[in-house]
Amino acid sequence: MRAMIFEELGGPEVLHLVDLPEPAPGPGEVTIDVAYAGINFADVLARAEGYRVDALPFRPGLEVSGRVLAVGEDVTAFVPGQEVTSFMPGGGYSEIAVAPAATTFPVPKGLDLRTAATLPSVLPTAYALLHDIARLREGDTVLVHSAAGGVGTVAGQLARLGGASAVYGVVSSLDKAPHALKSGYDQVFLAESFDTEVQAVTGGRGVDIALEPIGGDNFRRTLAVTARFGRLVSFGNSGSAAPWQISPADVYPTGLSVSGFSLMGLAAADPRRLRQLAGAAFQAVSEGGVELPVTAEFALADAAAAHRLVESRTTTGKLLLRR
Repeated sequence: MRAMIFEELGGPEVLHLVDLPEPAPGPGEVTIDVAYAGINFADVLARAEGYRVDALPFRPGLEVSGRVLAVGEDVTAFVPGQEVTSFMPGGGYSEIAVAPAATTFPVPKGLDLRTAATLPSVLPTAYALLHDIARLREGDTVLVHSAAGGVGTVAGQLARLGGASAVYGVVSSLDKAPHALKSGYDQVFLAESFDTEVQAVTGGRGVDIALEPIGGDNFRRTLAVTARFGRLVSFGNSGSAAPWQISPADVYPTGLSVSGFSLMGLAAADPRRLRQLAGAAFQAVSEGGVELPVTAEFALADAAAAHRLVESRTTTGKLLLRR
């Protein structure tokens, strides 16, 4: 089978295609004949910085859709030929992927494999951020950074479905604003001025919920526009800044809650909870009309071009690799 790997850290050019033996599933695993693999910023960080890379060579890819080829010992929930989508710690950039059965899910009824490939990471992440961590309530105001990206596209729609009274997005360029405005956002602000804009539209009150994936100065500026008793959730460090720190002086006066979330961490520590999250999130797609549009698609052999596009910071929605 063909797979995309890197043997050293660096730019997109370190990705290269290799032929590998067809894998067999171990206990608690399934092998999947991959139709599509999702592209995530975590894949770019793995290749460029070694994010969650235990050893080289490494095959990136956190999510796939396809059909089950074989099941390992003790796996009873899946059968060969079944259409599935899966979240995995790596290995999705390949024609055949080995995936944990615990984080593999039947494709929801009515969805095709292309759409299913957009589900495993983005949907549970956005759902958990809003409902399980930030505890979204009717009438809350919500601010989402990277509003035109995968999580941002879904979070705007989920916040609206969850009863938010106003949903504000932050984008890196005006070119991305139309995409965000179609995804549930009332207003969209540019990254360089979002804090001033938020204070203006809320009359200085700030927002009840803020979802922040960038870190560094962006985190501090977001903290400053989170309202009294508000909830700020960090779910990434795409800016590669030093880890954020807060003190009692940051949260005591206004009763702020600051928390964090990693879907990969949850998958490793509590796959059963991830299954519950995925079930609720996938239901929002099949019943609530939440959509994550695929805005670019590449052949497996062109994964480097896909990474270059992600690094250009011009993308919106979801990018896929096809077999």
